[in-house]
Amino acid sequence: MTGSSPQGIKTVLHPVSDLAKAKAVYAALLGIAPQTDSPYYVGFEAEGQHIGLVPGGGPQGMTSPVAYWHVPDIEAKLAELIAAGATVQEAAHDVGSGRLVATVTDPDGNVLGLLQDR
Repeated sequence: MTGSSPQGIKTVLHPVSDLAKAKAVYAALLGIAPQTDSPYYVGFEAEGQHIGLVPGGGPQGMTSPVAYWHVPDIEAKLAELIAAGATVQEAAHDVGSGRLVATVTDPDGNVLGLLQDR
């Protein structure tokens, strides 16, 4: 272990089939309007959590929610996970504003997200 401890799960993305309907449900659940509202992504900031809605699972083809562990060094954490038996599903890449994301699968096929803000 390298000491690149995660900062916790702070982001969860949900694939949705109907963005307008999902947006209404999550707004009711969280009691707030979305902070990001576009045809390809809707995001809510609530109590230190980011909840995102991704129509059709987005380009990554999500079929279930993905929890993103915030980490200080995404490449170091990827290396640790690979060494421990995880498989890279989506390599680290910038999704804008210096935010890096990656996903791996555990030995049972569960998807784990990693997120690093620079």
